[in-house]
Amino acid sequence: MRRIGLLGGMSWESSALYYTAVNEGVRERLGGLHSADLVMVSVDFAEVERLQAEGEWERAGELLAAEAVRLEAAGAECVVLCTNTMHKVADRIQAAVGIPLLHLADVTAEAVRDAGVTTVALLGTRFTMRESFYRDRLASHGLEVLAPPPGVQAELDRIIYDELVLGIVDERSRAVYREAIADLVRAGAAGVVLGCTEIELLVRPEDSPVPTFQTTALHAAAAVRFALAEG
Repeated sequence: MRRIGLLGGMSWESSALYYTAVNEGVRERLGGLHSADLVMVSVDFAEVERLQAEGEWERAGELLAAEAVRLEAAGAECVVLCTNTMHKVADRIQAAVGIPLLHLADVTAEAVRDAGVTTVALLGTRFTMRESFYRDRLASHGLEVLAPPPGVQAELDRIIYDELVLGIVDERSRAVYREAIADLVRAGAAGVVLGCTEIELLVRPEDSPVPTFQTTALHAAAAVRFALAEG
């Protein structure tokens, strides 16, 4: 079994989902008492969020790249960056290590295409929805990507940072997400990418009239396939 390196803490709530999903995936495939061979570093999200807010992406990339180097030194054979938003600095992280970074947008796009979907709604933080680093990566796989209008983006982002990263699940916020999804489906989306790991704490499959693509679960499954050399 190859050793997985989890780069988490953004937030720890979603990183806990990664840890569980990876171990459950290994046990499902190997049975018995098997669990994943992994190492994990969990950063202080308050520092990362401050760098995001101040637009200090180069510094954020340096911080996470240094942590990826620590994972490689601990024997990790791949890096799994346990956050959608910080894939903005994925290239900086990959350049710092000699092991592959399993890019979340690539994993997600593969699942979307396998489902026969070509137009997807993208929900996430304001950075993920508004900027090109994630949308263009999805589009490079032949997908059309729709995002909510700016005002809706602001409210979805607020729910993530003010509630979900703190483990708060509010039915009123679920209703906001349901309405955003419905609007994007009316605009032509045939699937919904939950492009922030914390959104999976709130949005359930039954909250969408079209398939949802849970990026945490998809990313964790890709890590398991890598660890077990499946494909």
